[in-house]
Amino acid sequence: MIKAFENFEVWFVTGAQLLYGGDAVVAVDGHSSAMVDGMNASGILPVKLVYKGTANSSQEVADVMSAAEADKKCIGVITWMHTFSPAKMWIHGMQKLRKPLLHLHTQYNEEIPWDTMDMDFMNLNQSAHGDREFGHILARMRKNHKTVVGYWKDPKTLERIAVWQRVAAAWADSQDMRILRFGDQMNNVAVTDGDKVEAEMRFGYHVDYMPFSEVMTYFDKVEDKDVDELVKVYFEEYTHAPELEDKSTEAYRKVWNSAKAELTLRAVLTDKGAKAFTTNFDDLGDVNVNETGRGFDQIPGLASQRLMVEGYGFGAEGDWKSAALCRTVWFMSQGLPKGCSFLEDYTLHFDGEQSAILQAHMLEICPLIADAKPKLEVHHLGIGVRKEQTARLVFTSKTGDGVTATVVDMGGRFRLIVNEVKCIESKPLPKLPVASALWIPKPNFEVGAGAWIMAGGTHHSCFSYDLTPEYWEDYAEIADIEMLLINDETTIQNFKRDLRINEIYYMLNKALK
Repeated sequence: MIKAFENFEVWFVTGAQLLYGGDAVVAVDGHSSAMVDGMNASGILPVKLVYKGTANSSQEVADVMSAAEADKKCIGVITWMHTFSPAKMWIHGMQKLRKPLLHLHTQYNEEIPWDTMDMDFMNLNQSAHGDREFGHILARMRKNHKTVVGYWKDPKTLERIAVWQRVAAAWADSQDMRILRFGDQMNNVAVTDGDKVEAEMRFGYHVDYMPFSEVMTYFDKVEDKDVDELVKVYFEEYTHAPELEDKSTEAYRKVWNSAKAELTLRAVLTDKGAKAFTTNFDDLGDVNVNETGRGFDQIPGLASQRLMVEGYGFGAEGDWKSAALCRTVWFMSQGLPKGCSFLEDYTLHFDGEQSAILQAHMLEICPLIADAKPKLEVHHLGIGVRKEQTARLVFTSKTGDGVTATVVDMGGRFRLIVNEVKCIESKPLPKLPVASALWIPKPNFEVGAGAWIMAGGTHHSCFSYDLTPEYWEDYAEIADIEMLLINDETTIQNFKRDLRINEIYYMLNKALK
């Protein structure tokens, strides 16, 4: 269904036991196989299910979970108890499994066969209490997982499994995520910094600094003919003024230099096997670059915009947590129609019930959220070490509901903050030629913005039209981190209470685990 997921699989393991004889196990196996085939054929699941048979003893459970851990294609496990499966036999297997787990509470038959049901049927179809037994041991072991309840053919059930599969796939992707930082944090900024060691232990991220002197070794190898070809692509793909193609102008030179910067960054990221990167507008090579030619003569905003489209996570001013989350959002969202982007809270618009926040950045907003074909333009940018004419893609975002998220380091733990928002139509910005979105945070501006600030949220966030809070609930469950949701149900009073309760819970949670 989706190429990004084609090398992944989710294992399906059915719980049973030998109490009811071999014929019962054969029936369980047949039902399970048919269910997996049916779910795969539904067209709803983005990742292929692979049936791994019935588990009838502690050793069988431990063996299949060990195999799941060792198999690189396996990104998670779905369990279902067809019959009563004594939960103590699952202990050792659950101790071995660290990959995402989904417990499916379903039944092979949709309805009770009132006229024909006998004790043999009852004994065979026992998920009604078999799944409760399994749920108990997960609760006792404090095993993070997702529980989905519903008939296995029901599209609603399959859609919930699909959400979890996408999150599990993104989680697998993050386990070897290398993030390159071209420059450090912006000086004295706290919220974009964090514990890189703990992040690698918790999320799998590996954050590396790359000095610009090393970037220049790639810059020097970029050939002019390749730059020329990329510039042609720019003019083919984006709306632009005809005069921008005049090779004698400064504007054309800036577009050409932007293309060289993109090829440089692309070569670095490919060579280093990185999936995300950050930039710093004060670290772009020689200060006198127009004399030496050693460095980027402008912020590589156009390059960052285009690289995000292809799935490279981006964070501004050294914000490696946003870069990583940006990649994760893109990975989860593949095949979904509306798009995602790195965004920044830029300025406020007070207008009663329509009070909103303009989302923008200097340049680096992903075109996947654009409401129309982006415009390629060159304008002066007066910030950072380069105060230069700078190429960029200009557009406004689509309107509609979406969800934005950020991860912050609270010192003793990471916190995921999620806010449902409504993107509304923006007025023209003739003096601000950048990509932008305008949204009202839910439940309204005052509560949404207030709760975000109260939780310690960043001014950077990772936005998607396609993802819902359920994706982030699954993500937080897998990562075993705190999640705070701001939506239509949020009040400041209850949000304050949740913050205080969470402080206690996460202190105790560490001790319990």
